[in-house]
Amino acid sequence: MKCIDYTAECYWDSILNSSLCKFFILSALTDGPAHGYEIIHRVDRITKSFCIPTQGTIYPVLREFLDCGCLVCSQEIVNGRTRKIYALTAKGYAAYEIAVDMWQRGMCCVASVIARKE
Repeated sequence: MKCIDYTAECYWDSILNSSLCKFFILSALTDGPAHGYEIIHRVDRITKSFCIPTQGTIYPVLREFLDCGCLVCSQEIVNGRTRKIYALTAKGYAAYEIAVDMWQRGMCCVASVIARKE
């Protein structure tokens, strides 16, 4: 069994990014429908490059959101290629609003714990 280096910044960065990725994708889609590559760029932009999801990360999350009814998908042809366009449903907007509330509560808790040690 591999020993995890909890002192490595990359470990904590990975944990934080994987936890926030779904939230950032929902947030990016509140700006309107988009294809996968555009969603990646929106997440990069809104997080100021803190989180840049890869294709290997984003498409399983989009599939999960589609399967649960948080997204719908349509197709368009651009330069002879078919593009999938993802859009939030009412359930997706509701999920985003709940996530905002939970992350705000969680961030307050994190700030409180950090302040306790200063």
